[in-house]
Amino acid sequence: MPSTSSGGVLVQRVDQEGLVAELVLDRPEALNAVSTAQAKAIIEAAEALAADPRLRAVVLASACEKAFCVGADLKERNSFDDEDLWRQRPVIRWLFASILDLPVPVIAAVHRHALGGGFELALSCDLIVADETAIFGLPEVSVGLVPGGGGTQLLARRIGSSRAADLIFTARRVEAAEAARLGIVDRLVPPGRARRTAAEIAGQIAANSPIGVRQAKRALRLGADVELGAGLEIEDAAWRATAFSPDRREGIRAFNEKRPPVWPGE
Repeated sequence: MPSTSSGGVLVQRVDQEGLVAELVLDRPEALNAVSTAQAKAIIEAAEALAADPRLRAVVLASACEKAFCVGADLKERNSFDDEDLWRQRPVIRWLFASILDLPVPVIAAVHRHALGGGFELALSCDLIVADETAIFGLPEVSVGLVPGGGGTQLLARRIGSSRAADLIFTARRVEAAEAARLGIVDRLVPPGRARRTAAEIAGQIAANSPIGVRQAKRALRLGADVELGAGLEIEDAAWRATAFSPDRREGIRAFNEKRPPVWPGE
């Protein structure tokens, strides 16, 4: 399928219909350490994907054999003064927001090292598929920082505050098997299979109602941190937006006619 590459990011469609996209970190010479330029390229790519009404799922992957992403580019930051770091900060926050805000499900395909901001990029996705070579860690406190790409918030929401505290305060690294036990990883697969498995899951998602999936993601995200009554209201709004859509009519018609649905998606 057609692909575009710029600034250390490759975007390509992985199915004939163009419903599933891969956003691939492609800066292997730096183990995908995220520079300011690459961060801006990821933002641009993610925003273009978010604006595509055909899109149904995204896989966040790495073209680097040796790592998923080792976090911020500390070589670049070594030359920064305080003003440079201050100027970079909005770009870095925008980077993680651009993944979090994608309206369709995003699946991280992780192998080898996912450290610091690389781990946070995975945490910004809805699902994490990792192969048995994966290693996760938030080492920021060991270099005089704290996680700044959502790590303190997203990890705690995924595995609980005390388990998140263990990893963040000690800066220790977690191998794939332990990451699966802790709930960091949603699917653990053999070495070399993460990207393929993530694409397969994305294909399963893409076969479902695009309106339903987008509304389900919206309800999950908005309802995660509100009290139950408010969360049920969010769910009801998502139900209404889907139940009175062309997708619901087509889904029920296809079920009764015993055929795959052809989703209007609008």
